[in-house]
Amino acid sequence: MNALKPLLAAALLLSTGTACLSRDDPAAAPPAASTGKPSASPKYEVIATKLRTPWSLQFDGDTLYVSEREGTIVRISGGSVQRAEVKLKKPVKKGGEGGFLGLQLAPDFAQSRLAYAYHTYQEGNRTLNRVVLLQEKNGSWEEQKALLEGIPGGINHNGGRLAIGPDRLLYITTGDSGEEKLAQDPKSLGGKILRMTLDGRVPEDNPFIGSYVYSYGHRNPQGLAWDKRGTMYSSEHGPSGSPGGHDEINVIEKGRNYGWPDIIGDAKKDGMVSPVYQTGDTAIAPSGVAVDAEGKLLVATLRGEKLFRFDPASRKLTPVLEGEGRLRDVQVHNGSIYVLTNNTDGRGRPGEEDDRLLRLK
Repeated sequence: MNALKPLLAAALLLSTGTACLSRDDPAAAPPAASTGKPSASPKYEVIATKLRTPWSLQFDGDTLYVSEREGTIVRISGGSVQRAEVKLKKPVKKGGEGGFLGLQLAPDFAQSRLAYAYHTYQEGNRTLNRVVLLQEKNGSWEEQKALLEGIPGGINHNGGRLAIGPDRLLYITTGDSGEEKLAQDPKSLGGKILRMTLDGRVPEDNPFIGSYVYSYGHRNPQGLAWDKRGTMYSSEHGPSGSPGGHDEINVIEKGRNYGWPDIIGDAKKDGMVSPVYQTGDTAIAPSGVAVDAEGKLLVATLRGEKLFRFDPASRKLTPVLEGEGRLRDVQVHNGSIYVLTNNTDGRGRPGEEDDRLLRLK
């Protein structure tokens, strides 16, 4: 892929500055408080308020499910908001960037009531992550079985996004857990995008025999989406400190090495893939992504505090929604764009109604 010049300029109106601390470090300068009123942004309606550090958004018809970091799932339907604790065989470890993170409903959820989840847990003195199969029964959620355990975890860089691809396989993003070398270690599950069958097996056509690893060399990927042609996109946090920024949008291909920590930004190295877009010194901390009806990639950002639209043809990033603080996830459903704010995660400045689920008109 051709290396690209950083395209974020003053026109994007980002106030994060350059050479910042981590876009997710508590020591970084705090963002402005969310106002609940957008400035120069599309109108929206508020679907739910007072969510507790939401992370992932899923749809079952017109019913919405939201995972919350403390270990709960919120069901939103017809104006009703119901919160249920998830009964897990290993307790959720909350704190930092860990907790109850990714949620993905099974393709047959309407009948089976099954879903996949990713959460942080403690084992001895180690912080780890696991992928589990859940089932909803009478409004409560309970773990049915663990599909994968022992994924490296830490205070930061836990990854956590789950998504079912066009091939009906489950994809999982994992962070490097703060140990950079894991991303380049093909035997480690840290700093990877993993791929498994819906019953937890290693697919026969995975690039490394007997391994869940689909791609490697990742720092902290938090978004996954496919366009109508089957192109797979991922968003990823770049380095902290100096240099900082260099957040990425990548096109993911089976078995490829995406370079962390050996290369960042537009740098090149034999056998490694440079991103299709990177932010230069500006940090936006991209999280959830979705593809809209025009084939553009919507990107929810934490440090950047905006919803952006990325045009794969022009390689430009354009703000769509701002003034709502930190944004964790975005989904497109029945022609509408839904966005989860993330101002209650300890790094934002929440308003009285935060966190909120918004639907753009």
